[in-house]
Amino acid sequence: MHVDPFRKEIIFKIVYYGPGLGGKTTNLEFIYSQINPKLRGELVTLKTKEDRTLYFDFLQLELGRVNGKKPRFHLYTIPGQVYYGYSRKIILKGADAVVFVADSQSVRMDENWKTLADLEEKLILQNKSLTSFPWVLQYNKRDLPNIETVRALQTKLNFFNVPFHEAMANKGQGVFETLRTAIQLALAKV
Repeated sequence: MHVDPFRKEIIFKIVYYGPGLGGKTTNLEFIYSQINPKLRGELVTLKTKEDRTLYFDFLQLELGRVNGKKPRFHLYTIPGQVYYGYSRKIILKGADAVVFVADSQSVRMDENWKTLADLEEKLILQNKSLTSFPWVLQYNKRDLPNIETVRALQTKLNFFNVPFHEAMANKGQGVFETLRTAIQLALAKV
């Protein structure tokens, strides 16, 4: 959380974290496409060789004021590939909440777990932990064949009993529900 005294805004950073090709970018692109252009900044894409990081911010007027200031949210995705660990660490720094986008496909469970462990490792470097950090799970790709049941996903990934949402980011289902939960978690820190 950062306060911009000149604009009279309080700025929150929400990071979308998860394995490569799990749906982080699809989430942000859908959100961006639905927000009134007058209330959002430009979509910035930082491309690497095989992945990309997205960023944009938006002003949330419906929330009213937080400590007398308008809330603004900066949304980021992290690169999915593990070898972009340094980029992940930098992007995660200063986050107020995390959306962990898990790929529901059975064949991706190991990658989900490794990426979740990587998130914990990066948080520990900041003297934080998933046990107390505000985060929400999104079980994405619920429309594909050969997916894990929600119960199995809960058992394998949600060991801290954080909020979760089922999603089909490519269709926009569950995308804003997940974002709303992340915003509520970030605002609860104020």
